Amino acid sequence: MRIAMVSEHASPLAALGAADAGGQNVHVAALAAALVRRGHEVVVYTRRDSRRLPRRVGTPDGYEVVHVPAGPAKQVPKDDLLPHMTEFSRFLAHDWGDRPPDVVHSHFWMSGLASVLAVRHTRIPLVHTYHALGTVKRRHQGAQDTSPAERIAVERLVGHEADAIAATCDDEVEELLSMGLRRNKIAVVPCGVDTALFSPAGPAAPRTGRRRIVSVGRFVPRKGFDDLIAALPLVRDAELVIAGGPPDLKADPEARRLLARAELCGVADRVRLAGQVARADMPALLRSADVVACVPWYEPFGIVPLEAMACGVPVVASAVGGLTDTVVHGVTGVQVPPRDPRALGRALRELLANPSRGFAYGIAGKDRVDVKYTWDEIAARTELVHRRARTTGDLAVAQ
Repeated sequence: MRIAMVSEHASPLAALGAADAGGQNVHVAALAAALVRRGHEVVVYTRRDSRRLPRRVGTPDGYEVVHVPAGPAKQVPKDDLLPHMTEFSRFLAHDWGDRPPDVVHSHFWMSGLASVLAVRHTRIPLVHTYHALGTVKRRHQGAQDTSPAERIAVERLVGHEADAIAATCDDEVEELLSMGLRRNKIAVVPCGVDTALFSPAGPAAPRTGRRRIVSVGRFVPRKGFDDLIAALPLVRDAELVIAGGPPDLKADPEARRLLARAELCGVADRVRLAGQVARADMPALLRSADVVACVPWYEPFGIVPLEAMACGVPVVASAVGGLTDTVVHGVTGVQVPPRDPRALGRALRELLANPSRGFAYGIAGKDRVDVKYTWDEIAARTELVHRRARTTGDLAVAQ
């Protein structure tokens, strides 16, 4: 199949860790590569955010990236991109005019809108993955939600217009049904993990003499780093390493706020902000951990727990969103209530005090990833959604 993947703000070529670069970038890049391995022709369309970027570029993994001229050729926060989606859609429609793709797969709500507009006068089937929902974001962030006011209405429109929806977890299915979308067009297709890169075998990052807790993510409050710092006084003789954030941590307000929080909690000597970690170096950091903590307020899916499990490391995770699917409580790790530093501290303390349990969780986590979450398995499930979207408008929920 000729597959057009649309990811307006999350380029598969972007450096990870900045404000708008995270799991979706990884997902798009890895899924595109895995679909190419299955014999498909894949082109990823993302917004041109620098004048230095070529219009089209091939990748070592065999897919092509098209940098779409929509809005200024510079970094723009994703929440400010909506006015440029009409221009984005016009480019797509023109590019697909002479040789339309067999299927379009859009990622995130604004990509969905651009894709709906681009295919509306064609018979090209559209599959959509939300990655995150405005209803959930508004519920948890309230007045601090910076999404455009139109987001939730547009998400409903995209859901109604798409031929199929690839939800990333069971929790998302329930959210989509509450939005009035039809169950028979929703399939659950989770994110995956690169098991060639993330595995128990390989070097580990240097350690101190303390037990190590590692957490990874963008530097935004909802990732729960505050709660980890607040929990650390309950976990004696353990250090917390937080990876992510912008290249210059000294100038970042969120980094400074987290360090001030560590001072206030009396654990500044046990908290280290590692900054951006290159993708190739991330497995070594995860392998160096006694436990990887992923404790966001909410999480549409969450790739880091899978990467930790693939490395054979136990996970402590918030019992939210996709984490309730991937982390099996008492088998591959421990689930804790979100935004509860005391419960989090107890869970970390108990797990670090029982290394044999952590070892067992790590083995079980690696087995779970190998069976359910390799990118080749995810690509096969995605391909099924693509093919069924081409042949029927009705799609049963994948189990």
